[in-house]
Amino acid sequence: MRHHSSSSAGMPSQRQLRVGEIVRRALADLLTRGEVIDPVLETHIITVTEVRMSPDLKHATCFVEPLGGADEDAVVKALEKHRKFMRGQLNRQVELRFSPELHFQLDTRFDDDSRVDSLLRAPKVAHDLEPGDDEN
Repeated sequence: MRHHSSSSAGMPSQRQLRVGEIVRRALADLLTRGEVIDPVLETHIITVTEVRMSPDLKHATCFVEPLGGADEDAVVKALEKHRKFMRGQLNRQVELRFSPELHFQLDTRFDDDSRVDSLLRAPKVAHDLEPGDDEN
């Protein structure tokens, strides 16, 4: 009989988080050492911000961001193009039962944060957020 975790639905397990961080570090090292030969990747510094593992640990969604946000689509395409090579390198560096299938996505969280911040600073919204007489 299997026991289900009492954590919230959709929340990653400690195992998923741990393996995701191991994969993130290994990918970051691989990109830092310049082992992936590609003209787009060679001219960009790429940050691997997060890796989310599937529950069975067979798929890894890798969130990346090129420094300065330049050529984002080209960087993601280049990473996708070389994902089999990187999976092989990852398999050599990290001892896992299965080498996960890598999927690359642009990390837009920082852009989203900036957008929300600018919306909150808009005059109409800022006015609504100020303490007023109607809060008594």
